[in-house]
Amino acid sequence: MLGAVKGFLSFISVERGLMLFMIAMGATFLVAQKPTLVEASYLGFVAFCLWSGVDAINNVYDVDLDMKSDSFRADFTRSLGRFGILISLAIFVLCMALGLITGIQLVTVFIFVGIIAGVIYSVPPFRLRQTIYKPLVNVSVGAVPVLIVASFFNIFSFELLVLVFLIGLSTAANSLWEDLADYESDFAAKARTLVVVLGFKRGFFITVLVGYCMVPLMVLVGILFHLSLLYFIILGVLIAYLSLRLIQHRNALFRSKNIELDALLQLGEAFAKDFVLIALVQTANLMINGFLNYQQILV
Repeated sequence: MLGAVKGFLSFISVERGLMLFMIAMGATFLVAQKPTLVEASYLGFVAFCLWSGVDAINNVYDVDLDMKSDSFRADFTRSLGRFGILISLAIFVLCMALGLITGIQLVTVFIFVGIIAGVIYSVPPFRLRQTIYKPLVNVSVGAVPVLIVASFFNIFSFELLVLVFLIGLSTAANSLWEDLADYESDFAAKARTLVVVLGFKRGFFITVLVGYCMVPLMVLVGILFHLSLLYFIILGVLIAYLSLRLIQHRNALFRSKNIELDALLQLGEAFAKDFVLIALVQTANLMINGFLNYQQILV
């Protein structure tokens, strides 16, 4: 029983679903400028379901690749057979219903855009998940939930557009970190992801550079939405953590020219896990500080 639950949670990539849930909740607090838990929870659930469906259908078509990078998820997905696609479709139908319930046409439109992006990302003959355009499609993963929130409240301000850009860039960067962990399976499958095209080491440096380029945007979001000092402290700790991890492995990454590929792949997997942790903490940081900021205003 526990194995089946764990397998299903892996099949829908629950970690990313939780991250998108927090993104939608945080965006709700920041856009509405009040700690409206009911609306935030509802929109968070919409985002969770949307990307759970997208990740599920992606895992159906990634099952052969996952045999190398995540054999447990691959075995569970394979055991579902065609039922895996039906689960994805059922989740998509639920998402559209959740959008229609709001009675706001633009909310439903953006949910549909998210579904289309997921299909183009995963399903042949498009299958952009295996191309160099993968990060561009992944921008929608973060941008769509924020746009759904903006549509729900009918607020499209400059601050909101900056937030859309930040979250979209964050999820694009997240896909690059995932490519580091998936390098071996992507290379074997002759995929044309950025890390495969440029080579592991060059791809790693570009991924790190993109991560650091997001820092000014994160600071700008904190300033525009008048977030507390706590937000900036946590952000600083996360930047310091990533920097220390890079310093810790500086010899392998920056000095050694003869390091074996297996060692680099292990580093890639380790940093991919680090970035997932960083992304989850920063998302929670944005959500919690957004809630606390406007809670203080009400008080």
